[in-house]
Amino acid sequence: MNFSSFSEFIAMGNHGLYVWTSYGISLAVMILNVVLPMMARRRYLQDEARRLRREEMK
Repeated sequence: MNFSSFSEFIAMGNHGLYVWTSYGISLAVMILNVVLPMMARRRYLQDEARRLRREEMK
């Protein structure tokens, strides 16, 4: 599509709300697909370090 102005581009032929919401949701899902496994790994490593410290004290 060819837009004559930036406001027309944002409006996307009166479908801008749907288009930009879809892009936002998609971006949020992609970010969560990266961040959540990193957080889970960090939590797992912390739990394992805590467990090893407890075992060393016994």
